[in-house]
Amino acid sequence: TDLGNVKAGSTVNIERSLKVGDGLEGHFVLGHIDGVATITKIEKKPKEVKFWFKIPKKLARYVVKKGSIALDGISLTVVDAKKDVASVCIIPHTIKITNFKSKKVGDKLNIETDILGKYIKK
Repeated sequence: TDLGNVKAGSTVNIERSLKVGDGLEGHFVLGHIDGVATITKIEKKPKEVKFWFKIPKKLARYVVKKGSIALDGISLTVVDAKKDVASVCIIPHTIKITNFKSKKVGDKLNIETDILGKYIKK
């Protein structure tokens, strides 16, 4: 993970585990980090911010367009995926309540690929 690089006072995303009977929003995020991605481009638009990031080559096969991915623990949908680069769009509300508000090009992201892709591969 990139947690060892976080400076004191930095914002990190923490969410409680689901309890039996809770509703599920997003996809299954287990919290088992597969690797670290690097932000390569940020496009700010009125209704969203698009983040492009470089994925470790060994994980690229699990990142597909319209598939699920967790970045820094946030369940997101992949907008584009080409070789070892992918993108996600994040709405203003999510930007406001997560550490994505302070992300910049070159920053690292903990990446967890979709568990379903891992099971299919196996």
